[in-house]
Amino acid sequence: QVQLVESGGGLVQVGGFLRLSCAASGRTFSAYRMAWFRQAPGKEREFVAAISWSGGSTYYADPVKGRFTISRDNAKNTVYLQMNSLKPEDTAVYYCAARVGVKFGLSPIDYDYWGQGTQVTVSS
Repeated sequence: QVQLVESGGGLVQVGGFLRLSCAASGRTFSAYRMAWFRQAPGKEREFVAAISWSGGSTYYADPVKGRFTISRDNAKNTVYLQMNSLKPEDTAVYYCAARVGVKFGLSPIDYDYWGQGTQVTVSS
């Protein structure tokens, strides 16, 4: 089992940036594929980005391609989400998730463990 704790959310203006962090504890962090999801009020939780065990492979949802970057530091048991050129539609609670599977998962049901979420608000 792994425990996940997100941090780094906040209020930012349009065009600004934030860096989210997700600290993991428990079983071997490098055994998990990691991902970020987000959920806006009244909407379903949606996939944002995912990263492989080694960090060598990444996958992004179309709305964030070219603006967001997912990365991980297995020595620090941490996964990051660098968010640039933020837009009002990026406003949501952002969740970190972990899965043991061998492929990227794009649905919340693909993931075994979740953090509590961190709020990101982009103001215009």
